Amino acid sequence: MTPRGEATRRKLLEAAEAEIGEKGFAGSSVASITRRAGVGQGTFYLYFPSKVDALRELVRNMGRRLRRALAAATDDVTDRLEVERRGIDAFIAFALDNQNLYRVVMESQFVDEAIYREYYQTLADAYAANLAGAQQRGEISAGDAAAQAWALMGIAHFLGLRHAIWDRRAPPPEVLDSAYALIAHGLSPKPDGAA
Repeated sequence: MTPRGEATRRKLLEAAEAEIGEKGFAGSSVASITRRAGVGQGTFYLYFPSKVDALRELVRNMGRRLRRALAAATDDVTDRLEVERRGIDAFIAFALDNQNLYRVVMESQFVDEAIYREYYQTLADAYAANLAGAQQRGEISAGDAAAQAWALMGIAHFLGLRHAIWDRRAPPPEVLDSAYALIAHGLSPKPDGAA
């Protein structure tokens, strides 16, 4: 693809992200996407066979961008619990900066369940591999790394949904502290007198 063609494709994806993120999949159209991108409607079909194909590309793009953001935020950390702390912070920041893309992923469950599942399964597989390594190094408790990955993803997802998407702001520090404490210590009560 030529640089000009890549620029047009990128404009279409940005417009699709905004349209689907703001109006939902059913409320957006190829015409509204191309109008927002400033190109003719026929141009869309040079790059994507359908609106569903554009949505699939957006979901895969979100997964790649999120994984890069999380890796960058935790790259210099060796302690697994600190990785979890920074990972949640990075996820919330990413969700705040990419609200429409976050909504596109949520919309995808109703449009193409396979791409929705692929998005989460790809995240979970990489997460589980990292957790299994941390278990082997004795950094976290032993257990089913895949189950741990899905549970931790659930914590991050719903904190992101509740605060970044619905409230459009970062959660208060006490919310994050409570989430970190849950991750680090579970729900078991502390012995009397323990802080």
